[in-house]
Amino acid sequence: MTANEHISQEDLALEAMQALPQAESARVRAHLAECVACRQVLSEFAEASALVGLSAPQQPLPAGARQRFLNRIATDAGAAASLKSSGAQVVTMPAPPTLAGSGSAVSKVVPIRRTNWMPWALAAALALAAVLLGFSNLALRNQLNAASSQLAASIEQTAQAQRVVDLLNSHAAQRVLLAANKASAEPAGRAVYLAQTGSLLFQANNLKTIAADKTYELWVIPVDGKPIPAGLFRPDSAGNASVVLPQLPVGVQAKAFGVTIERASGSDTPTAPIILSGAAPASGG
Repeated sequence: MTANEHISQEDLALEAMQALPQAESARVRAHLAECVACRQVLSEFAEASALVGLSAPQQPLPAGARQRFLNRIATDAGAAASLKSSGAQVVTMPAPPTLAGSGSAVSKVVPIRRTNWMPWALAAALALAAVLLGFSNLALRNQLNAASSQLAASIEQTAQAQRVVDLLNSHAAQRVLLAANKASAEPAGRAVYLAQTGSLLFQANNLKTIAADKTYELWVIPVDGKPIPAGLFRPDSAGNASVVLPQLPVGVQAKAFGVTIERASGSDTPTAPIILSGAAPASGG
């Protein structure tokens, strides 16, 4: 294993649970000393393994278990002396303070037998499966969230496009040509407005370049009430600009449309002079 190679997630999970063979664990630790990415993954597996252990239900100590344990120690201590001569392995263990007092010891026969490792291996495999399943579920949730966001954005774009089509095809929409008030009517604009839905499209041509701290502002002049701001815009290098579906109240009947030059942040009321203006014809059926 080289520093450029990463350890598999399965081996990292087994290392986090201390279930790798000693030789393989040594190679893994040597790699971890040089690889930040694998150390991060090992840390995440260790946290997940701890959570798996904490999720196990706690069981109370059975009634009388402590007394039975003390009685068994006393019995084994009495039998230890007779077993020493038979060659049995005897291990001296410190006695509990409540049984023999501080510093005393009792003898316990320890039979030599092979450890049954199968339950531990099964538990390690189940814990590893739980950890890997948790990471898989997290990745799946992230993918679903990203897909949901993309779907919502697509639906919003489709709805806006449909509003533009409905506005352009509506016989009730008002179509207004805006022209300059001066004799040389080079700048011009065209507005399409549908009061029923508050939908407005505006396109201007041949507009003059303005200072950086200024902006053009479109206005809806209603039949009743004050002019309504309908969007800020700046022309491109060719003098073209547009306003598409600004936020407007629904049901406002327009008497005219106008364009003024305002400060960069816009204005609540039009500032003279009006650069472009046009009267709105009567709404279609």
